[in-house]
Amino acid sequence: MNPDFIKTICPYCGVGCGLVLKVEDGKVVGTYPDKEHPVSRGTLCIKGWSAHQFVHHADRLKTPLVKRGDTFEKISWDDAIALAVEKLQSTAARYGGDAIGGLSSAKCTNEENYLFQKMIRMAFKTNNVDHCARLCHAPTAVGMGQTTGSGAMTNSISDLAGAECILIIGSNAAESHPIIMGEIYKAADRGAAVVVVDPRKTAVAENAQVHLRINPGTDIPLLCGMMRHIIDEGLHNEKFIHDRMEGFDELKTFLRSWPVERAAKECGIAEEEIRRVAEMYARAKDAAAVYCMGITQHACGTANVHAVCDLAMLCGQIGKTFSGVYPLRGQNNVQGACDMGALPNVYPGYQSVSVPAVKEKFEKAWGRELSAKPGLTVTEMIGSAGKDIRALYIMAENPALSDPDVNHVLESLTKLDFLIVQDIFLTETAKFADLVLPAVCFAEKTGTYTNTERRFQLLRKAVEPPGEAKGDFEIICLLANALGLDFPYKHPGEVMEEIAKLVPEYGGIRFDRLEKAGLQWPCPDLKHEGTRFLHDVQFTRGKGLFIVPAYTPPFETPDGEYPYWLSTGRMFAHYHTGTMTRRSAFLSREMEGAYAEMHPEDAIKAGIREGDRIRITSRRGSIVTAARITKRVARGSVFAPFHFTEARANILTNPVLDPISKIPEFKACAARIEKEPHEKHER
Repeated sequence: MNPDFIKTICPYCGVGCGLVLKVEDGKVVGTYPDKEHPVSRGTLCIKGWSAHQFVHHADRLKTPLVKRGDTFEKISWDDAIALAVEKLQSTAARYGGDAIGGLSSAKCTNEENYLFQKMIRMAFKTNNVDHCARLCHAPTAVGMGQTTGSGAMTNSISDLAGAECILIIGSNAAESHPIIMGEIYKAADRGAAVVVVDPRKTAVAENAQVHLRINPGTDIPLLCGMMRHIIDEGLHNEKFIHDRMEGFDELKTFLRSWPVERAAKECGIAEEEIRRVAEMYARAKDAAAVYCMGITQHACGTANVHAVCDLAMLCGQIGKTFSGVYPLRGQNNVQGACDMGALPNVYPGYQSVSVPAVKEKFEKAWGRELSAKPGLTVTEMIGSAGKDIRALYIMAENPALSDPDVNHVLESLTKLDFLIVQDIFLTETAKFADLVLPAVCFAEKTGTYTNTERRFQLLRKAVEPPGEAKGDFEIICLLANALGLDFPYKHPGEVMEEIAKLVPEYGGIRFDRLEKAGLQWPCPDLKHEGTRFLHDVQFTRGKGLFIVPAYTPPFETPDGEYPYWLSTGRMFAHYHTGTMTRRSAFLSREMEGAYAEMHPEDAIKAGIREGDRIRITSRRGSIVTAARITKRVARGSVFAPFHFTEARANILTNPVLDPISKIPEFKACAARIEKEPHEKHER
């Protein structure tokens, strides 16, 4: 029998590369790049090439499971849905609908996220719905929403190749978003200046024209110093500011307190470096600012985003091709999950739950009374477990590994009256569940993802799911109807048509229009061809707004007891909590286990050699991992990837929150390092 080749979308990062799945005898046996795909254009990273390897893994969940004592037992779907309904309804009856929370997922489709938040809001009259964007790009949604009116990448990925200057701040794109890094390399080959700002000497920094190795958490001082120098030298775009901006006088006054000398001292770099980079960016015809979680995962993450946007708007580097602001989304559909309203304060299309006219609009469309009170975030729901939150429904999220201060998360999960987890594997979080619902993976479903450049793309079903596993779409509809709602949907395309009626920016999105290359929102009607870049004539909010970036230094700094800076992040062979990549034979061979990077001079002082087992301790707990000795980290710093359950880096991280977006400060805390006793070093 000849194999089938099915075009679909990669399930990993937010780039949204095109895959071709090779199917033989009902099994996915290979992955190939889609040569016609508008983003990846025949290229894939190491994870994309291996995307098929977890699909048929023996660990896949195949039947619903219920916990009896300390063990799981198989139950039927009918019994599973009945149990879920009984527990959720009894919880709402006893404590009120706000005692129930739902965690939606950046790994699920737009349609699934839309239905999930709709079900939670309708069935329980609560806005307690959130997802992992709270842990990565909530500051983008809030910060860019405030400054430009749209919390999304302003331009298309391909625009990066045409930029004259690219400022990469808080992003290790070479490992986290390799296909986007390919566009940056194209720009560099054409003579573009590439500037990297990162405390760590990443693969991106090694290939940059300039690497500013700033102190952890000092992005705002750097950006303010750059803006102050640009204004002092008259390099700001006065016409753009006059015609299209507001708030300039306030920003200019604020920047008087950030002369380059002060910024350089705070950042730990030379004054001349700040001046040089400021002029490179401001003098470029087209300049792009690329950032990721090195900017957002701070207690001042929203203010960091304000500062990046301020710089772009100050120089008029927005609203045109080859320029703009590029937040690189971490998971395959984190942009879409936000767009679909899987957030506690907005409905789909970022329409506020607190605005009476908006609330009335959705009440009329959905036929239920809704709450005007914003709900709790991920971190707030976990922190309120057993108190304000009594039951939690988690779809394809893994807070037992991804959230900060993991020991507290694990303790919180045990305090819930009832926990439902819906996933494809028995994750670290699912092990705490009272009810586990087996879902399907990307190769077994149809729907859409929205990538980091706002592109709706079709996900096509290639194979049948294992055992009795059901799609998240089907599970949500089963549960919603059992809860007394009317969810008559038979196909995700019907859901997209409903979304298009409720969100003007998606009015022209239909499945039949996505077949070839997808569509980038805004796409307001069926004749519109999508939007390559935003804010060309005016900003989404009308005029752009300069916002004074409120600088907050990291809440913890090294001291005598905890003398190291600790930061966490990703590495090229693994993804998020490793649920899929660590079940890929090829990727596991590339990077088998956990490690932490430390500087050679620090290692010598501590008597630690390459491969030694070390204990890293913060004020929240400790982990044991392998030492990797490298100058990629600065002296006095340690870096640990967070993918590994045997050394959960997020046991160590600080749960202190950005007061605006409620994101935790993953990127900076204090720690100490000790060699594990009785270590036998292999020579």
